[in-house]
Amino acid sequence: MPTFAKKYKLIFLQVLGSAIWSAAMVKNGLTYAYGVGFWGPHGHDAVWHLSLINSLAKGSWQLPMYAGAPLHNYHFGFDFLVAGLTKLTTIPANIWYFQILPPVFALTIGFLVYKLTRSLWSVFFVYFGTGFGWIVTLLRGQGLGGESLFWSQQAISTLINPPFALSLILLLLGLLCLQSKKYFPAALVFGLAGFVKIYAGILGLAGLLALAVFGKNKKIFLTFAAAAVLSLILFLPFNSLSVRSLIFQPFWFVRTLMASADRLNWPRFYQALINYQLAGNFIKLIPAYILATAIFILGNLGLRIIGVVNLKSPFYWTVIILGIVFPLLFVQSGTTWNTIQFFYYVQFFLGLSAGIYLEKKSLVLKSLVVILMLPAVYATLRHYLPSRPPSAIPPAEIQALRFLHNQPPGIVLTPVFDKNDFGKFTEPRPLFAYESTAYVSAYSVHPVFLEDQVNLNLLNIDWQSRRDQTVQFFNTTDTSLAREFVFANHITYLYLPQADLNCPRLNPDQLSMSVIFSDSQTAIWQVLK
Repeated sequence: MPTFAKKYKLIFLQVLGSAIWSAAMVKNGLTYAYGVGFWGPHGHDAVWHLSLINSLAKGSWQLPMYAGAPLHNYHFGFDFLVAGLTKLTTIPANIWYFQILPPVFALTIGFLVYKLTRSLWSVFFVYFGTGFGWIVTLLRGQGLGGESLFWSQQAISTLINPPFALSLILLLLGLLCLQSKKYFPAALVFGLAGFVKIYAGILGLAGLLALAVFGKNKKIFLTFAAAAVLSLILFLPFNSLSVRSLIFQPFWFVRTLMASADRLNWPRFYQALINYQLAGNFIKLIPAYILATAIFILGNLGLRIIGVVNLKSPFYWTVIILGIVFPLLFVQSGTTWNTIQFFYYVQFFLGLSAGIYLEKKSLVLKSLVVILMLPAVYATLRHYLPSRPPSAIPPAEIQALRFLHNQPPGIVLTPVFDKNDFGKFTEPRPLFAYESTAYVSAYSVHPVFLEDQVNLNLLNIDWQSRRDQTVQFFNTTDTSLAREFVFANHITYLYLPQADLNCPRLNPDQLSMSVIFSDSQTAIWQVLK
């Protein structure tokens, strides 16, 4: 048990860290004068989860943003959990997602980290760990910023990826079970990790196997085997149609780190890499890639790199090595950069190790660590807390979506996302003009013919034909062609945000539809049966 003083330091750290983590979440999804607001990436990512959660809570196992397709090629354990909580309590999914679970997850992670490591500094690194991006932006005269300058998000953004946060809880629980020799619960939580976050499942099982092999422990090997079987049982039924694939593309992150304007952006270094490669000058190419890789790793890890000197567990070593190797060698089909999520676990476990190492070091060194971390935390926190968000669902659309929510079940057709609409609005931009999102299915809780092409790419779904059909429907003046499209695809509702911009060329009568909702901005048409 911690001493009295240490106990209160732990409570202070947990409360402060959880409050800062949760600040990135709790303002979102609430109704303001301008509508339902979304800060940071929540205008896309959170809406995707809310769409899945509300669909699962309704009892559907189909993709709500691609009507008729089965739910597959995704780790939806977190969404399944929140759907169950929503169904059980009748508390709306958005409240669970933004206001309730974030502080619960944050406090739980801090508590479990301390229970595993007995180190307050490990808790500190978990809550406040940062890379060195802020130093680069400061030296360039761009002020404090650069959280993902080297590609990976940092600790303060943990909760914006709730499945990642939940997977950390599972991995920590699994390690604590192993610590107390509770092998069956350990197998259960390690087996569930991949259902929540596939990256955690891969790294967790690999770490478990390493513990068994290097420790020559048969019980841990049996734990690994049981966890692997459970993972496959949960994985295969939802990934049999098109398994998400890793594409071998070595050093993609390293090259884009140097080439991209929104990353480190070192053009001369990038040109050198390309020129050495074209010339076959391996004497210069190999050291250049080693240096670029070191910059990528160190820039993302920041002071957590000191944890390397204290690494002892085969589990930690395996997770860290594989967590670095995967993004260095592979990208992901659909969304290329998604394999950077392997690196999140490198940062987390090196943070644990760095905290243990720092426990017995001097006050001067500890103070230096705090000084070098907190500016980046402050910089990122400002990004999540402006008074007005970049995106929102306007009040008129909220009323329309609530009305649609109360209508009988049916497939909804919406206009396709047009990136040219982005510049027609000021912040907070309406979601239909902000990005291709799943907000209609999320808030109407009806399946939509086509939404959120971004995540459909991630699921390896060929959505282009549906997009072409939708564009053709909105632009055609051929009544029979339009009607055939509607009835062939079992469309029930036509949802028109900013109806003056998005209406079809044919009127409701020509399409055998009736207007069931209309205001100054939004309209909903229903197909007459």
